[in-house]
Amino acid sequence: MKIIVTGGAGFIGSAVCRHLVNDLGHTVINLDKLTYAGNLASLREIEHSQLYHFEQADICDRCAMDAIFKKHQPDGVMHLAAESHVDRSITGAADFIQTNIVGTFVLLEAARDYWNKLDEDARETFRFLHVSTDEVYGSLGADGLFEETTPYDPSSPYSASKASADHLANAWFETYGLPVVISNCSNNYGPYHFPEKLIPLVTLNALDGKELPVYGDGSNVRDWLYVEDHARALYTIMSKGRLGEKYNVGGRNERTNLHVVETICDILDELRPANHPRRELIKFVTDRPGHDARYAIDATKLEDELGWRAAENFETGIKKTIQWYLDNEWWWGPLRDVAGERRGLLKK
Repeated sequence: MKIIVTGGAGFIGSAVCRHLVNDLGHTVINLDKLTYAGNLASLREIEHSQLYHFEQADICDRCAMDAIFKKHQPDGVMHLAAESHVDRSITGAADFIQTNIVGTFVLLEAARDYWNKLDEDARETFRFLHVSTDEVYGSLGADGLFEETTPYDPSSPYSASKASADHLANAWFETYGLPVVISNCSNNYGPYHFPEKLIPLVTLNALDGKELPVYGDGSNVRDWLYVEDHARALYTIMSKGRLGEKYNVGGRNERTNLHVVETICDILDELRPANHPRRELIKFVTDRPGHDARYAIDATKLEDELGWRAAENFETGIKKTIQWYLDNEWWWGPLRDVAGERRGLLKK
């Protein structure tokens, strides 16, 4: 296949590009605006492959989208381009509305126009995968799991913008017949994760002996998914998923934020011993507004219907991730000037 991956220089998008080229031998067109979180260094291992192509463009630019579709004649689109950091959405929502909602609309329209002009066989096989988040469902109590039928209840500007994009993608299937499939994933972690997110931020700050800020009392629960497992799931959903359906992707690895931070400290103490236990660096800070208490994904539909299984559990995945950061300062070192602090606090 020849696949456009929007946001392919981002954390999850780059993992998808590497998987498609290295593991599956598909042709990839990485379409990325290269905002602060886009990093072509994450594609270094495939950048010279004949199967890999890069187009720097904004998904909000309809003329650019039309030109890219015409030039590359893709068999499918995997739409991952998005503003994704909840903390940033609290203090700068406009970018999230523009990219996540308007950009998705523009891309859907460009894809629809391209798809309508294909011959019958190509129309039949074309797919548009819209990649979303479990945060559109809001917050869970102590029990239960997010299912594909869970009502939407977004709490942050980020999750509200992604919920809007989901509804647009579904509407383009229902109204125009565009062959859309939607995925909603739990929290990702792994190599090449921008250092403002929890796991890489804590890892690098702990290496530097800096304070490790934990929101509230650290009891918020997330379901953690290793990014390479997610990349495999996304191709499975695009290639095998039923049109107009949603598939939840989760790792079945619920952990409190405090447990995650303490685990990172303990692994670093083992791999890179310091003078004092790194747990002493933990500092509880004011909780961020609209902080959902618990996310947990029921991935049964994806597992039973399409046969996907996560290869990593949290214990194996987090150790691989930390070892990767220890071994790859060339990648994260230059990013420390634009990351390295928690951003989700409203200024008085």
